[in-house]
Amino acid sequence: MKIAIHAFDGMTLFHLATPLLVFGEVSRLGLAQNWEARVFTETGLPVRSAEGYLIGEVFGPDIVEDADLVVFPTWFSSLADPSGELLLLIRQSHARGTAIAGLCLGAYPVARSGVLDGRTAVTHWAAARAMALKYPAVEFDDSALYIDHGDVLTSAGTASALDACLHIVRTHLGSAAAASLARQIVVAPHREGDQAQYISRPLQDPELDGPLGKTIQWALANLDQDLEVEAMAAHATMSKRNFTRRFKEVTGLSPARWVLGRRLEDARQLLETTSWSVTRIAESCGFGSAVTFRQNFIAAYSTTPTSYRNRFTSR
Repeated sequence: MKIAIHAFDGMTLFHLATPLLVFGEVSRLGLAQNWEARVFTETGLPVRSAEGYLIGEVFGPDIVEDADLVVFPTWFSSLADPSGELLLLIRQSHARGTAIAGLCLGAYPVARSGVLDGRTAVTHWAAARAMALKYPAVEFDDSALYIDHGDVLTSAGTASALDACLHIVRTHLGSAAAASLARQIVVAPHREGDQAQYISRPLQDPELDGPLGKTIQWALANLDQDLEVEAMAAHATMSKRNFTRRFKEVTGLSPARWVLGRRLEDARQLLETTSWSVTRIAESCGFGSAVTFRQNFIAAYSTTPTSYRNRFTSR
């Protein structure tokens, strides 16, 4: 897989390093062959980072022509308009079937190109309103960590780029590969929640010693059981209203969305690592029936459980 990563004068090294680290680890860990990430600039000339370091070994925009993925790791905080040449590059790449990713403020040139018109996108929450005013044809979500349409992906601010890049690895290589890579760089392989929890204050760690934390641990061990909000609130000896409020403060999700996410993640791992039938997996993960499981799986991953297993099985 060939990945072209855009760089420009004044960008921070962190934004550039994030996709280089994640995609570079794929090859270094032997998770897949022929994963190659290269940096390009509009002119093919070196650029200087915001920290003052020269980024010298870069390529010209011609490397985009045979890339499978073009990544825009960030953009100018002033939201300066991209050049006509860069916008044309995005449009032509997208027309060829090349996937486009706009991470953090990198969503700006992607939105400006028009490939997101009529779709939802996400960017850093502080810039979401400004982008929404500039591009009313794009619906900006200020809560999601990333949104992937298959051909175009956008992510929220800064560290969410890690989530998005791991998601790309997971999509192409499976959750086992993404989990192995995440362990190597010491991050969560699939972070729950959304960036709404960061708008007013940082995400709080789950209260693992308190009733809420104990209920979360109990739920994880009993995904095949009834985990309606009433049952979880009763386990935590809290009122339904207070439990729901505190749960969302800690996880960034409603109890129902959190439970569904955990069940889907467990199901995905079972599809990859066992020969269990879809019905058995559905029952083990608490979906009640294979039909309900398939419906939720397709809604979340745009593929059937059987197709996912055929692509990512590690048995």
